[in-house]
Amino acid sequence: MNNRKFGKKDFHRKENFRPISFSKKRIEEIIFSSEGNFEITGRVNRVILTAGPTVFAVSDGTGTLQLKGFIGPGARAYPEIEEGDCINAKIKLGEFNGETEGEIQEIRKLNDSENAEFLRFMSQVETEKAKVTPPKFLVESQILHKLRDYFIKAATQIRLAVIQDRPIIVRHHNDADGYSSGFALERAILPLIEKQHGSEKSGWEFFTRAPCGAPFYEIDDSIRDTATSLRNVAKFSNKMPLIVIADNGSSPEDLMAIKQGKIHGADFIVVDHHFFEKDVISENVLVHVNPFLVGEDGARFSAGMLCTELARFINPEVRNISQIPAMAGFADRIDIGNPGTMEDYLEIAKKEGYSKELLSDIALVIDYISSKVRFMEVREYIEVLFGEPRGKQKELVSLLAPFIRELDKKGLKIGKANAKLEKISKVNLQLLYFEEFFPGFGFFPKPGRIVGMVHDSLQEEKKVSNLVTIGVLETSATIRATDESNFSVHELINFLNRKLPDAFVEGGGHKNAGSISFLPNKQKEIVALIKDFIKERN
Repeated sequence: MNNRKFGKKDFHRKENFRPISFSKKRIEEIIFSSEGNFEITGRVNRVILTAGPTVFAVSDGTGTLQLKGFIGPGARAYPEIEEGDCINAKIKLGEFNGETEGEIQEIRKLNDSENAEFLRFMSQVETEKAKVTPPKFLVESQILHKLRDYFIKAATQIRLAVIQDRPIIVRHHNDADGYSSGFALERAILPLIEKQHGSEKSGWEFFTRAPCGAPFYEIDDSIRDTATSLRNVAKFSNKMPLIVIADNGSSPEDLMAIKQGKIHGADFIVVDHHFFEKDVISENVLVHVNPFLVGEDGARFSAGMLCTELARFINPEVRNISQIPAMAGFADRIDIGNPGTMEDYLEIAKKEGYSKELLSDIALVIDYISSKVRFMEVREYIEVLFGEPRGKQKELVSLLAPFIRELDKKGLKIGKANAKLEKISKVNLQLLYFEEFFPGFGFFPKPGRIVGMVHDSLQEEKKVSNLVTIGVLETSATIRATDESNFSVHELINFLNRKLPDAFVEGGGHKNAGSISFLPNKQKEIVALIKDFIKERN
């Protein structure tokens, strides 16, 4: 009896009662703290019901913090708090699995006037934080200066997506230039996401980079991206993504896939350098970046070069990308159309310890690896290829490059042995019918690469300058042409569709390099019409 009275009296003794003090802070001020008691105001972006606590992802424009409430295993804590609500919470900060999180001590929804005032504040903070401070371009170029406002707009939208906890998907072409584009953007975006959430793991939740097999963003990719995103919306309360298409995206073939994604709430940014006759993309995306939009030739700047410059607008502290433009440019043969700019980029790469030979070897290995991993993301493997860490990069490239060059030699011999050369007017036409000799799926080099090598070889060995080389497959053709041949992939496509509409020809690329597709039963007629096209122009 005496013990019970003593305990009650002790509980009420003023000198033993110390109320917890909560310091009012913005999330960016506490997101990297390990402990403490704080009061925050924010908007609930996601509500995640786990087998343990209920997790609320709360943002105030300066950062995002996970708050957890627990009333029982798997039970929904604070059911009155829903996604989109603005709240005030008193929290005890701690760590779980290496991530900062807040344990809710008290939480309440803001009243109408508080809500309106906070949303105004948050909008101002997000706008200010997303604002871009344009850097000086790595090289002097009229093309880049014309695209400057496009870079600013694209970078602002990407930064805003990070701030608003919106997942970002980067889709790029499955070659060295495409991977250069995707990696440069990845290096800029990931640190911003990790800073926003105070966690390296957030980079896996809010960022995806994946190659496209086709030379455009096809409907298959769009449906996969949309379906995965809709699942994450339903399962984790994620937002629909911002999708950045790099080294693809400017052609009419991309339009259906973009529109499909927009129906479900995705938004798009396109960074490309391929030709289009009519711009049908700009009105359907947030930003469209392409030299052709400002009256310049996209063959003078590769997508990897453009995306590296864009990356520096997105994140001024981005690292390990200054060597990428030279590598991407050499991989995409920009040194032929824009040698001065390429020399400037090469000088920058040399300062980072990259010779032209090493850059060419890295591009070679990327082309080989891309043919093996195909549609996988393989983020960590790609990091090694791009020099993280540098020592392992050089070790891997020195191992694989000689091996791949031997494969290239074999592929070139096979291509040259089976090439059929004929003269049409002044033009030398070199045809490779791959169905007759190609070893099959999994063989490297791929048909497109063999076409390029055979095309270059004939020019170098026999000094043939007026040349068109075409690799013919059952339903497609890969084309390379010299300036002297007066060729145009885009005009060829129009010609074929006029002459043979039942072949349903599609395709794209640059003026002298591209690919087309057609129905398999029209292959012979397509080849005959290509010869007519060359004859008419010469």
